[in-house]
Amino acid sequence: MSLFRKKSLDELLSSSKKQQLNRVLGPLDLTMLGIGAIIGTGIFVLTGVAAAEHAGPALVLSFIIAGLACVFAALCYAEFASTVPIAGSVYSYSYFTLGEVVAWLIGWDLILEYGLAVSAVGVGWSGYFQNLLAGFGLKLPAALTGAPGSAPGAVFNLPAFLIILLITWLLSRGIRESARVNNIMVFVKVVVVLVFIAVGVWYVKPANWTPFMPFGFGGVMTGAATIFFAYLGFDAVSTAAEEVKNPRKDLPIGIIGSLAICTFLYIVVSAILTGIVPYNQLNVAAPVAYAMNVIGQNWFAGLISLGAITGMTTVLLVMLYGQVRLFFAMSRDGLIPTVFSKVHPAYKTPYTSTWVTGLACATISALVPLGTLAHLVNIGTLTAFVLVSVAVLILRKTHPNVPRAFTCPAVPLVPILAIFFCGYLMISLPLVTWKMFVAWLAIGVGVYAVYGRSHSLLAKGAENKAEISV
Repeated sequence: MSLFRKKSLDELLSSSKKQQLNRVLGPLDLTMLGIGAIIGTGIFVLTGVAAAEHAGPALVLSFIIAGLACVFAALCYAEFASTVPIAGSVYSYSYFTLGEVVAWLIGWDLILEYGLAVSAVGVGWSGYFQNLLAGFGLKLPAALTGAPGSAPGAVFNLPAFLIILLITWLLSRGIRESARVNNIMVFVKVVVVLVFIAVGVWYVKPANWTPFMPFGFGGVMTGAATIFFAYLGFDAVSTAAEEVKNPRKDLPIGIIGSLAICTFLYIVVSAILTGIVPYNQLNVAAPVAYAMNVIGQNWFAGLISLGAITGMTTVLLVMLYGQVRLFFAMSRDGLIPTVFSKVHPAYKTPYTSTWVTGLACATISALVPLGTLAHLVNIGTLTAFVLVSVAVLILRKTHPNVPRAFTCPAVPLVPILAIFFCGYLMISLPLVTWKMFVAWLAIGVGVYAVYGRSHSLLAKGAENKAEISV
C-alpha cells in the first residue's frame, strides 16, 4: 500500500514555499497562455482533413463534441487549480487524491503529452517556415530540411531545432518576458482568424453544407477524436500556478476563459470553411488558405502563413513551459533528479531544467520523424482529463470542507460527463496508439521502480517517522 501513499493538503501547499518562483502573471496573461497553447495547427491544418475524411460539414458538431469534453474537464481543472494552486497540474492533484504511484504514472503520461507536442509542433513549424522562405526564393540544403527518412536527403531538421532552442532561451530568462512575447503573438494569430471570419462569411454557400453528415454520426465522432488535438493546451495553464499573483481567483479565469474563446472561434471557422468549399475538396495541407484562394482572395495565403507560424510558436512556448514546470514539481517530490527543481537566483526560473528539457525536445524534433506518434499526444491528454475528473469526485468525498475559490458545478454529473466524453474519444483512437501508450506506461513503471520509489521524499519522510517511533 506504500505505492498509494498520499500527500496531505498541508504538505502539498507547503512544498510550493520551498523554491519561490516569480509571481507575476495575471488573469489576462493566463488567458493568453491558454489561447497561445490551443490555437495552432488545429485550426489551420486539421480542420480540412477532418472535414474531408471524417465529418463533412458536420465538422461543426465534431468541434462542439470535442469542446464539450474539454469544457467538462476544464471545470474540474478549475476547481483543483483554485483549491491546490501549485505547479504540476494533474500530477500534483493525483498525488493528493489518488496516491504516489498514480501521480507518477500521470506525470509520466504528461511528459508524453507536453514533450511530444513540443517535438511534433516543432516539425510543423519547420514546414511552414520553409514554405515561407520558398515564397522569397530561398531554400535550405536538403540535408537540413527534415529528420532522417522524412524526405530524400534529409538528415537534420535545422529550423525545428533552432526554434525550440530560441523558445528555451526565452523561457529560461523569465516568465514575465515569455508572457509578453506570447501575448503579442497570440494577438497576431487571433487577428488572422478574425480576418478569415470577416472576409469568408460573405462567400458562404449554404448548399455546400448538404449533405450535412455524409459519413454518419460515427464519422462525426472520429472527426472529434481527430480534431481533439486542436484543443490541447488549456491544461498547461494550471502548471503556472506558482507564478500567478492571485492563483485561486485567476487560474479558473485563465482556464475557462481561454477554452471558451477558442471553442467559439473553432466552431465559426469550421462552419465558414465548409460553407465556402465543398468538404470533399478540403483534404489539403492549408485548408484555410485554400478557401481564400477559391474565393479569389490570394493575398490571404501569406497572412495564413504568418498566423500559422505565430500560432505554432506560442504552442511551443506554452507546451515547453508546461513540461518544465511538471519536471519542477516531480523533482521537488524526489521522483526525478533534484537538478530539475533548482531555481535560478536572478531569473527565478528552473534554469537548468529548462535547458535540459529544451535541448532534448529540440533533438527529438530534429532527428525523429514523428508521424502517427502525434496520436500519443491525444491519448495522453485524454487520460489526464479522465484522472482529474475522477480526482474531483474523490476530493468532494475526502475533503468536503476545503475552501474552494471556484467550485465545479453539478458534481457528480459534470465530472462523470467529462469521463464519458473523454473515454469515448479515447476508444475512437487507433489500436496502434493504445499499444504505444501501454508500452510508454510500462517504461514509466520501470523508471519508478528503479529510481522514483526509492528517492521519493514522501517515502523517506515515512521511513524517518517509523525510525523515530521505534
